[in-house]
Amino acid sequence: MEVILDGQQRLTTLYLFTQNEIPPYYVERDIKYDPRHLYFNLETGEFLYFQPILMKNNPIWVEVINCFNPDNQINVFEIAKQSSPEGGDPFELAQKYNDNLTKLRNILDREYPVQYVPPDASIDDAIDVFDRVNSLGTKLTDAELALTHITGKWPRARRVLKDKIKELEELYFYFDLGFLVRCLVGIVKGRGLFETIHKTPENELKDGWDKLEKILPYLVAILPKHAFINSTEDLNSTNTLFPLVVYLSRNGNQFPNEKSLKNAIRWLYAAHIWGRYTGQTDQRLDFDVSIVDKNSEPWKDLIDAIIDQRGRIEVKPSDLEGRIIQHPLYRMLYILVKSNGAVDWLNGIPLDTKQTGLYSIHNHHIFPSSRLYKEGCYDSENQLHNKIVNEIANRAFLTADTNIKEISDKIPKEYFTEVKRKFPGALEKQLIPTDKNLWEIDRYEDFLRKRREMIAEKINDFMNQLLQESEVSRPMTLDDFINTGERSTIEFKSSLRWDIRNDRVNKELEKIIVKAVAGFMNSEGGTLLIGVMDEGQLFGIESDLKTLKKGNKDGFQQAIISLISDYLGTEFTKYTHIDFEEKEEKTVCKIKIERAPQPVFFRGSDGLKEFYIRAGNTTRLLDSRETHEYIQMHWEA
Repeated sequence: MEVILDGQQRLTTLYLFTQNEIPPYYVERDIKYDPRHLYFNLETGEFLYFQPILMKNNPIWVEVINCFNPDNQINVFEIAKQSSPEGGDPFELAQKYNDNLTKLRNILDREYPVQYVPPDASIDDAIDVFDRVNSLGTKLTDAELALTHITGKWPRARRVLKDKIKELEELYFYFDLGFLVRCLVGIVKGRGLFETIHKTPENELKDGWDKLEKILPYLVAILPKHAFINSTEDLNSTNTLFPLVVYLSRNGNQFPNEKSLKNAIRWLYAAHIWGRYTGQTDQRLDFDVSIVDKNSEPWKDLIDAIIDQRGRIEVKPSDLEGRIIQHPLYRMLYILVKSNGAVDWLNGIPLDTKQTGLYSIHNHHIFPSSRLYKEGCYDSENQLHNKIVNEIANRAFLTADTNIKEISDKIPKEYFTEVKRKFPGALEKQLIPTDKNLWEIDRYEDFLRKRREMIAEKINDFMNQLLQESEVSRPMTLDDFINTGERSTIEFKSSLRWDIRNDRVNKELEKIIVKAVAGFMNSEGGTLLIGVMDEGQLFGIESDLKTLKKGNKDGFQQAIISLISDYLGTEFTKYTHIDFEEKEEKTVCKIKIERAPQPVFFRGSDGLKEFYIRAGNTTRLLDSRETHEYIQMHWEA
């Protein structure tokens, strides 16, 4: 047996063109981008993939595979006669076509130097030779070399890892091959150094991957809710997730209890804030994962390692002084405001969900830089002044629409009063000093000092709260739900069937209610409030009650149970608990929904089944492929 160590892609491409079949060292699923649909322009020598408008009925474009097929003779003179302009010389054109075609075919006559590794060498020996040869050019990184060793034993590893990366990107978590390879090293070898996995057999690699492919979706699901990390963009480095991955692999691929989860999150915040892996990355990762591998609860020892490195984990106001948005404390501030349930100051959109376009999240200068340079005696050419103007303490989080269109270059005293009127508490949720004297441009540095103190204090309190044992919490009231706002576990609906806009019964609204119930059952459960509008204003269910045969709470409850039974199935009614609460002479229906132990499908009138989940603060319909993958991940894993 011979193995191609280098030049494999080039040789494979040549094989596909000249033989028009997949080489014996591959199977069809390994060829993700098949080059055999490439076309060659006989006149210009240009290569392009098939384009109907350009190539249909145009004989000078020929398939590359036909250029090498002895059974498919390309008649350049006939093509020249068809494409030659009136009065032109077809023979001269045919000669040009033939020259270009010959030049293409002559690639088969080139000599390619071949160097052989001795037949008694192992795959690892062969890869070492490959690495030494490549070191003369662009040297492989440690991660690339480790992946080469992995694919030497498990050929489909690269494709499997890339597919998982693409899947997680759709959830806003962006990983690269290096991170996934490192995680595989940690799970399989209990180390942080890539080289330790080189000689690992295929069965151990696959066993490690079986754990990792469950751990990554678990982390992606748990971090937004418990750590307010909605994306890898909330972290300065994905390396901080590596010890968590290894820990989970030693604990059944999940956190064993709430205390362990909170301790892990506290360490994650500390590692992020203090840049645990910004220097000596490999050595520190290897050291930390050795702690994880030896301890059932490693978090205190891991915190101590950060203290040994940095002297403390508590944040002081001075740590924020002169720090700009590239510093980890900026992302930590974003995590904090999300944990506070912060909303946009003028349109009320929650800041804890991913938005695009007008409602994407911008970092906003509270005191506009243009006004500070113009009116605040700061010089844009002075590096120290630039740091003061662009400091983290002068940043808040708003949607693009509010930042660009509404606030623009206003200073706080010109718009904070409106914010307090429209969304009371919104400033406090972003740790903004409410002393109006500090909203003047001549008090800017006093504003910074005060906000630094508030941010540092909040970070420390937030992290210390993670050490406290959870108390048995009281049930959330209607006010609690409304103040919290819509999110993955809470949704507001103004009515069950009464169309407010058209002032009539609309039974399509009933289906929307049931789809929301299905979404909660297929996710983590939650609470659906009927009689509350999207913005949190009370509407009540009184209009609905007037349309029911039994126009009271019992009739309303029976109507909901019947809808769930009709559209989802009677067996799922037991996962809903219906209650009512009065406020301001209006009645609100509160439906507590449990996560279902099996997939829940909405049965439409046409007989088709639809599958819904919660995505942020909305209910989302999945297509058939997404449904299959989601069910495999959440019920069949």
